[in-house]
Amino acid sequence: MSTDQVAGTRTEELLALAERYAAHNYHPLPVVIASGEGAWVTDVEGRRYLDMLAAYSALNFGHRHPRLVGAARRQLEQLTLTSRAFHNDTFPVFCRDLARLAGKDMVLTMNTGAEAVETAIKTARRWGYDVKGVAPDRAKIVVADGNFHGRTVTIVGFSDDPSARGGFGPFTPGFESVPYGDVGALRDAIDDDTVAFLVEPIQGEAGVIVPPEGYLRAARELCTERGALLMADEIQSGLGRTGTTFACEHEGVVPDVYILGKALGGGIMPLSAAVADRDVLGVFRPGEHGSTFGGNPLACAIGIEVIDLLREGTYQRRSAELGSWLIEGLRDAALPTVAEVRGRGLWIGIDLVPSAGSARAACERLMGRGILAKDTHQQTVRLAPPLVVERSDLEWALEQVVDVLSTPAG
Repeated sequence: MSTDQVAGTRTEELLALAERYAAHNYHPLPVVIASGEGAWVTDVEGRRYLDMLAAYSALNFGHRHPRLVGAARRQLEQLTLTSRAFHNDTFPVFCRDLARLAGKDMVLTMNTGAEAVETAIKTARRWGYDVKGVAPDRAKIVVADGNFHGRTVTIVGFSDDPSARGGFGPFTPGFESVPYGDVGALRDAIDDDTVAFLVEPIQGEAGVIVPPEGYLRAARELCTERGALLMADEIQSGLGRTGTTFACEHEGVVPDVYILGKALGGGIMPLSAAVADRDVLGVFRPGEHGSTFGGNPLACAIGIEVIDLLREGTYQRRSAELGSWLIEGLRDAALPTVAEVRGRGLWIGIDLVPSAGSARAACERLMGRGILAKDTHQQTVRLAPPLVVERSDLEWALEQVVDVLSTPAG
């Protein structure tokens, strides 16, 4: 089947092809999307849906943002890949711009979020040995219960999600997990061998869990006091999603390492990075870490434009204002099926009571109304529309969500 023939293929046939030939590592909703623009997508049958997931925040700027597509198109006509064996003309500009956006000295580029987390882990260990003076093979990284940092073997080894861990051991040692939001447990866990605390400022996959006020500030103080790096996984929470450029800003916290991805590539190319000062990222020497595609000219050209969009502050303000309105609207609805509404900016978790049925069933019903959302952990519906979404579209979406969640799934 050529790409021209794909255009005429119907939903049932494409779903059957996916079932037959694609590994079953995801359980997607039964919709086949063929095109998208802004906050809206259209399936192969011509039905339109409001995208309320934004590819887990990778599409913060919407589908086919004209400035991002323009940057990609221009770069496609010039150069797409050199590897890091040679310099290219977009890589250094991207690194400069991202370092300035984060207020840091250096950038280490990768592709996926999980790669950026792995990079941060290697950074912390090398820093611990070379700078802090931890004895060889003794470095410890503290993480939080309920975390989601990716799905490599090392990362799932410190997850407490049975579906992520089961059947993939043995796991990499050197990690200790403490309850999320518990400052006392964090204080007890940090010892002389601790090189870093790796944390999501808001836990996304866990259900958009916002920590108690002051938690990140206390973590910053503890890490500074004990000589450990504070590493903030802002792969989903960063780049405007929560109403600020970085979610850490809500508590006035600056981590030692920002871990970024998803929206950094504009929803067009995978692009991720660890961003830190020279005394941290400067521990690497040639040959000790890298990626053939990391820092490729095409992704960096898009990333430069993403950073330029963020400098304007428009998307951060939209997220803050529209998110506050939507969260308030959901809470004011006082739905009998809803146990709790959490969120910050345009990132919202809706916990359903057990009698309401599963979150998956709720998302299927929303899909029937023209809204694409995603469930997590059985009872939570996540909402994370592109930051370009119109207020009128959110008003319509709120009506649909309230209507669907007014009664349990039948």
